[in-house]
Amino acid sequence: MTTTPFMNREGMTRRCMLGAALAVGAAMPMGIARPAWAASNAPGPVQLTLPVPTGPFPVGTVPLHLVDTSRPDPVAGPGHHRELMAAVWYPARGVKRGPLAPWTSPAVVRALLTAQGFPADVAVAPLTAGHEGAPVLRTGRRLPVVVFSHGAHDHRADATIVVQELASHGYVVVTVDHTYDAFSVFPDGRLTVPLDIPNLTPRDFATDIRFVLDRVEDLAAGRNPDAEQRLPPAGLLGAPDPQRIGMFGWSKGASATAFVMSEDPRVRAGLSFDGPMQPTVTTDLDRPFMLMTAEYPRATQPSVAEFWSHLRGWRLNVQAEGAVHSSYCDVQFLIPQLAQAVGMSDADLQGWIGTLDPARAVRIQQAYPLAFFDLHLRHRGHLLDGPSPAFPEVKFIS
Repeated sequence: MTTTPFMNREGMTRRCMLGAALAVGAAMPMGIARPAWAASNAPGPVQLTLPVPTGPFPVGTVPLHLVDTSRPDPVAGPGHHRELMAAVWYPARGVKRGPLAPWTSPAVVRALLTAQGFPADVAVAPLTAGHEGAPVLRTGRRLPVVVFSHGAHDHRADATIVVQELASHGYVVVTVDHTYDAFSVFPDGRLTVPLDIPNLTPRDFATDIRFVLDRVEDLAAGRNPDAEQRLPPAGLLGAPDPQRIGMFGWSKGASATAFVMSEDPRVRAGLSFDGPMQPTVTTDLDRPFMLMTAEYPRATQPSVAEFWSHLRGWRLNVQAEGAVHSSYCDVQFLIPQLAQAVGMSDADLQGWIGTLDPARAVRIQQAYPLAFFDLHLRHRGHLLDGPSPAFPEVKFIS
């Protein structure tokens, strides 16, 4: 297995570092001194878990290896093109024939834990609700599509709670690893990790996503975009509806969502999980956009306020009390499980997840993104009409 060296992480936030750690089953990035609680006294590995999605449909998932022959690879050298690993999630049938997919690749777990010298038995990455390769549930109409873009130094699984929730309610969801700013493993066993060079920007992420949108159109037209032409799940070809595409992202991926929408009319609705919106987006947008803010609110972040001023269509800003930067992602639910295994203090745990209760965070993650895409891709639902007594933590920011 070929492994690309780790990037220098000076200045990386603690939550971002732990998000990366969870990507590899509780490792800390190399070069960072381990805190006192990093040594586990647990008798064995803790099996991390994810909440079950609430939708009526079982969930299927399949990986895709995508190659953009129009762009050179910035690291591999001449003759190589930009490669991305993606996953497609969807409502499924016949799921008994497909095993549950892991949250992230075992190859990533093994390689990073070994490279960092962190105890390999601290925790085991969770299984998802997605059944690998299960047939797609087709009910007559094509399925709306949502694309996800992760944050800096992250991975495509970091919003799996939201992703599998959408799939369980009838969406095709495509998640993408932004190679060289992501932990990712390719079909031939190559492991890539975040690097100092190239320094990918939100615009680079947006270019990746526009290429992925082309591949969604391939799937919709019945063409298999997988580089190895691996057999897709039954019913996947022709399932996505290219006329109903939404996008969401966390942090850098949220900024990328804004850039994609400013450049590509195929995305009809965009959702930001605490995006800094840097560099500042100055293009007017006339399509729906929602901000779920935490540490990047409009009140203190000029770039977010500037972006908000350019939203000419439907717009909404909500914020959960006690939320921190990663509270709308899987970290909010996984960190408390890891904290028990490593003996993390309550103060340290609050530093990671804020004061928003993890169980309530899960309900917010399941309800609000679904409500947003249901409203703008399916034209139904009322949760976003105003503050809800079912979610007293969620404030509507005028």
